[in-house]
Amino acid sequence: MMPDNIKDLVEYIVRALVDEPDKVSVNEVLGEQAIVLELRVSQPDIGKVIGKQGRIVKAIRLLLGAAGSKAKKRIVLEIIE
Repeated sequence: MMPDNIKDLVEYIVRALVDEPDKVSVNEVLGEQAIVLELRVSQPDIGKVIGKQGRIVKAIRLLLGAAGSKAKKRIVLEIIE
């Protein structure tokens, strides 16, 4: 199953990384100039999403930046604890 939109893409990537994929949720908050994606994962999985020195979350944010430039919107990923 390939994702249809940005929110689904983030959910798809994160579910592949974590031990508890059922607890992954992404909430999309639309603004005039930006889209904020609020990512929630189980407490033990936060480290897996962030990665060593933040490499994994940086890579996800890089993808979102590229997708946002195509859509002419800024996309922000926030990890909610």
